[in-house]
Amino acid sequence: MDSQTIVAPMTPAGVSAVAAIRVSGSKVREVIRLLFGEAAFKNVKPREAKLATARDFRTVVDGNRATAQVIDSLLYIFFEGPNSYTGEDVLELYPHGNPIIVRELIQVIKSVDGVRLAEPGEYTRRAFLNGRMDLVQAESVADVIHSANRDELKNAHRLLGGALSKKVKTLTEQVMDISARLELDVDFAEEEADPDYATWGIKLEAIRESVLSILNSFRGKAAVSRLPLAVLYGTPNAGKSSLVNALLGEDRILVSNIPGTTRDFVEVRLFLDGGEIRLVDTAGIAEKATDALDALSMEKSREILAEADMKILVVDDTDGRHDVILEGGECRPIETKSKDPITMFQGDNKPDLVVYSKSDLAPCHPECNEFPSANSIRVSSKTGAGLDELKRAMNASLFKKMENAEDLWITSEREKTCLEEALTGIDRALSLIRTNPAVELLAFEMQLVRRALQSITGEISSEDVLQKIFAGFCIGK
Repeated sequence: MDSQTIVAPMTPAGVSAVAAIRVSGSKVREVIRLLFGEAAFKNVKPREAKLATARDFRTVVDGNRATAQVIDSLLYIFFEGPNSYTGEDVLELYPHGNPIIVRELIQVIKSVDGVRLAEPGEYTRRAFLNGRMDLVQAESVADVIHSANRDELKNAHRLLGGALSKKVKTLTEQVMDISARLELDVDFAEEEADPDYATWGIKLEAIRESVLSILNSFRGKAAVSRLPLAVLYGTPNAGKSSLVNALLGEDRILVSNIPGTTRDFVEVRLFLDGGEIRLVDTAGIAEKATDALDALSMEKSREILAEADMKILVVDDTDGRHDVILEGGECRPIETKSKDPITMFQGDNKPDLVVYSKSDLAPCHPECNEFPSANSIRVSSKTGAGLDELKRAMNASLFKKMENAEDLWITSEREKTCLEEALTGIDRALSLIRTNPAVELLAFEMQLVRRALQSITGEISSEDVLQKIFAGFCIGK
């Protein structure tokens, strides 16, 4: 393993209240001496947060360190190896989040002989090589960072906690036990009676079921990380853009009383309890287009509707179809000559939810709570009435509860390939057992199965595999 000390920012580039920088390797104590002085170097204690002033020693005048240029007043924590993230001595710095400060600190740290900028994923790679985590856990670090919803994040934490590693380790031990017995039979083949193939077959079938169960849980990262898509649609001037702004809590989309203001669909990101979603505001869809541009806009709206995970029809609650109380206390909508927007959108464009907008302007009697559609919500973008109910309905639809909430799934193509290799080897071994083979052949197949399982956790791994895994990490992780 590379003996050089590495440094990199742990936070994204840009202005923030606080930034974070990590240094890992044998030169960490020298970095402390350089930035904070001899006293800090001699008195450093592991896992103790210190407030200190970092200086640029390169600007010292006449050998007096007090004249060195101040970089920043910051917090730092020293972690002594092996009890650190990487298993090496680690220094974490928390300066103010000014890019100038971060850049100067890194430049001064790099001036120490034997210190260089970290490569992508190098901290986690060192953690793996130093035995702080296995390869499954190392891969799950990236999943924790990039999870797009709560279920995905929970799964990533299970993987990071070793849930899959424990399953694989148990399977590996079972395979090793069979391999040991097989190899013993190979050594004493001439002295022993025929092997008990029936017993081996039962054990292998149980291992096969476990491997297949994990393999069937695979979910490609592209599918898992895809953000759910909710689309708002309806007739022109139904209040779709105002509703988007109200849900976001800011004026993101241009709003006007003139019908047709939105000509193309506009996509924003909205955070719900279950995670982040894509929310799209579309151009109004009328019975007839007013011109060629209007027709094109409506066609674009229909195209994005076809991709939607949730179709939300927005209906203007002030358009004349209002509930009234008739004699006897019965609630009924007023009949109008204009076409009901709900009847305009059927078939592929049938809504999953109907939202009646501008409820603060609708002259609806407060005792009337029934709607033409059972799955409906009344909202006001102006007062905020109904917005929380709408968010709950969107969350329930887009983030459905997992059937097996306690189970985990794998997202790594590498892990999937290893499991497939193990399954293929087990199937070959079972086929051999049915034909009463030479014990040597069975022993060879079980060695291949064991290697495939050990490759999942990294007990057996090549430099090429490690390079491919950690190259996809961000610098600083």
